[in-house]
Amino acid sequence: MIIGLLKEPAFETRTSLLPEHVAMLKKMNVELMVESGAGEKAFATDEKYREAGATVDNRQQVLQKATILVSINPLTAEDENACSEKVLIGFFQAFTNAKLIDQLAKKNCTVFSMDMLPRTTRAQSMDVLSSQANIAGYKAVLLAANLYPKYFPMFMTAAGSIPPAKVLILGAGVAGLQAIATAKRLGAVIEVFDTRPAVKEEVMSLGAKFVEVEGAADASKAGGYAVEQSEEFIQKQKAKIAESVAKADIVITTAQIPGKKAPILITKEMIAQMKNGSVIIDLAAVSGGNTDYTKNDETVFVDGVSIVGNSKLPGSMPSDASKLYGKNILNFLQLIVSKEGELNLNFEDDLVVGTCVAHKGEITNERVKQSVG
Repeated sequence: MIIGLLKEPAFETRTSLLPEHVAMLKKMNVELMVESGAGEKAFATDEKYREAGATVDNRQQVLQKATILVSINPLTAEDENACSEKVLIGFFQAFTNAKLIDQLAKKNCTVFSMDMLPRTTRAQSMDVLSSQANIAGYKAVLLAANLYPKYFPMFMTAAGSIPPAKVLILGAGVAGLQAIATAKRLGAVIEVFDTRPAVKEEVMSLGAKFVEVEGAADASKAGGYAVEQSEEFIQKQKAKIAESVAKADIVITTAQIPGKKAPILITKEMIAQMKNGSVIIDLAAVSGGNTDYTKNDETVFVDGVSIVGNSKLPGSMPSDASKLYGKNILNFLQLIVSKEGELNLNFEDDLVVGTCVAHKGEITNERVKQSVG
């Protein structure tokens, strides 16, 4: 069986598999066919793929010969006819791209959207959301440090003392925890909000202060995402956040709800109270953002505050981002490829079922089906 690695759109720097992953595919008795140039932006040349044992060809040949096609971004409209009856694995964002999923289903494609993977203990090694969020949390702090017009750590010099930067992090999921660790290494003083009391110990172990708001809805089964809260809790939360925002120099927001617009956590009124030169990095920009002003892939300046909406931070570290993403894909492939290297779609496996959004001409996920209408 052949697995086809497709070249990503021009804006994407990552790739689904690197030359170092080819050896593992060989052990699984499958061949890798690479579209020429697929790994260039992740510093993986065609020659490196060939040296590892993969074949390199043009896009048309890869689409035609491969049984399984892997990519990070959804395929183009031009590819749809060529990928009929193929197995597609990628980061399809099925809720927001429901019409595309419907079109692929009509082409009799089997589509696995890795962002739909159930977030269980067994799935951790395949969790692309976590592996990429880790990078986003790290880079968010470095980006903030570059934009912030002052030092992060405290300095005591002959010319006077510089106080440490005050960082507020909203959400202690994978991205938030990595942001805490990175900001701490840079010498900042950190406060953290999260609606899940269970993360308090983890936050404090990284050296941050956990700010509690009583009365949160149970988020233990939300897979690391935010959940919708009661109006009473939202008002309490706003009051607490407003206090911390007014004191903060850097704010990093991470709260998202699957299939819905991200909740507004930082209002216009809160931003108006922030100090000039303060920075907000909004990691929820792709789903609308956690502030009133966030625009995806843009930096907005309001009342002396920089508000950065950046959903492409993992792509700013293409080598490691591709390495981690590729390992996630390899681990998932082991669920759908037999020891003999043949396709084996085991729909009795909860991870296979949970990730599959289209099969045998139909959308298989009910929420995605409802999104199509």
